[in-house]
Amino acid sequence: MPVEILMPALSPTMEEGTLAKWLVKEGDTVTSGMVIAEIETDKATMEFEAVDEGTIGKIVIAEGTEGVKVNSLIAVLLEEGESASDISAPKAEAAPARSEAKPEAKVETKAEAVTAAPAAPVADGKRVFATPLARRIAKDKGLDLTAVTGSGPHGRIVKADVEGATASPKAAPAAEAAPAAAAAPAKAAMATGASAETVMKMFEGRAYEEVKLDGMRKTVAARLTEAKQTIPHFYLRRSVQLDALMAFRAQLNGQLESRGVKLSVNDFIIKACAMALQKVPDANAVWASDRILRLKPSDVAVAVAVDGGLFTPVIKDSHLKSLSALSAEMKDLATRARNRKLAPHEYVGGSFAISNLGMFGIENFDAVINPPHGSILAVGAGLKQPVVKADGTIGVATVMSMTLSVDHRVIDGALGAEFLTAIIENLENPMAMLA
Repeated sequence: MPVEILMPALSPTMEEGTLAKWLVKEGDTVTSGMVIAEIETDKATMEFEAVDEGTIGKIVIAEGTEGVKVNSLIAVLLEEGESASDISAPKAEAAPARSEAKPEAKVETKAEAVTAAPAAPVADGKRVFATPLARRIAKDKGLDLTAVTGSGPHGRIVKADVEGATASPKAAPAAEAAPAAAAAPAKAAMATGASAETVMKMFEGRAYEEVKLDGMRKTVAARLTEAKQTIPHFYLRRSVQLDALMAFRAQLNGQLESRGVKLSVNDFIIKACAMALQKVPDANAVWASDRILRLKPSDVAVAVAVDGGLFTPVIKDSHLKSLSALSAEMKDLATRARNRKLAPHEYVGGSFAISNLGMFGIENFDAVINPPHGSILAVGAGLKQPVVKADGTIGVATVMSMTLSVDHRVIDGALGAEFLTAIIENLENPMAMLA
């Protein structure tokens, strides 16, 4: 029988995606492992391979379609000896036909079934039982059924109970329910921000461009909102003098030039943080709802800006890798992140992240923790500044500002301070990181 090809879950957080491109067409023969489509997840565009062999009998979802739910039907594969006539109508198409048939099945000769009865009212949190005809008559006369005593079995309100009754004002709780119900959407709007229509009305008559949110921007917005609302952030700030590191970096780059290796300051920062996580193991932790997970290896995530959002690829076991190995891996991850070619396992995980805006001239900033990480280090630019030397004289040094954002559920103040101090000691004594 025909094989259904379903929308795959290509990342742990994927609930829907965009079918960016079909690489096959109806009638094409495919084999297991053959790439048949490109699917855009919330983070990347990934290739989708066929798991069976056969002929593409029908493409259900056209390329470019957004919001395709995971496990929904996107195509049908025909096996040997099958034809397009063997393809049955998708379940989604059959649903309307069944719903349209329901009114015909409900036709009755009794007067009570001619007009749809209103929903049964509720009194003091309990349902008021009444026959459909009694509810219809009550609605026409404007009666409040909660004020009517039923004479039917088990107190059920019947036709005779409402025919002789006269309209009376609704009970106070029911009257108060309307304002409460009206207030609910307003409260929800306040929690999520003003609606698009409300904001656009504010700028009516002004020139603007409306930018549609892609999957990545929606995910970034949701996760950062969650992070700021649910994570109790606190911030630790320190400055680090980079002169020793800059001199050591220049020396190493001179020796590594023949190998085509050029170390960046960010490579040293990654190494310094990885070593600090080993020195202060209690800080190498993540929040897991009702418990804390302390990791053994130093898996360091590094924020990489891309068009429309960012990735945080993770360098696993970074404490065990040389500076040149860290540099090569980071360059590869950053390049593939910008091309949206990272696999989910390359940007999921880690206990700690680095966000470096120093190359943009930003002197200092506070980064938002990426759940479930326990902390994130915001790195500013290295600037020439006057400093007081150890002998009391005034000199000039390259000083860089760093801010550690910490999840107070995972790391307390003293522990966070110990962790940040370990990072700075590594950066100010770079040769010790190689020992």
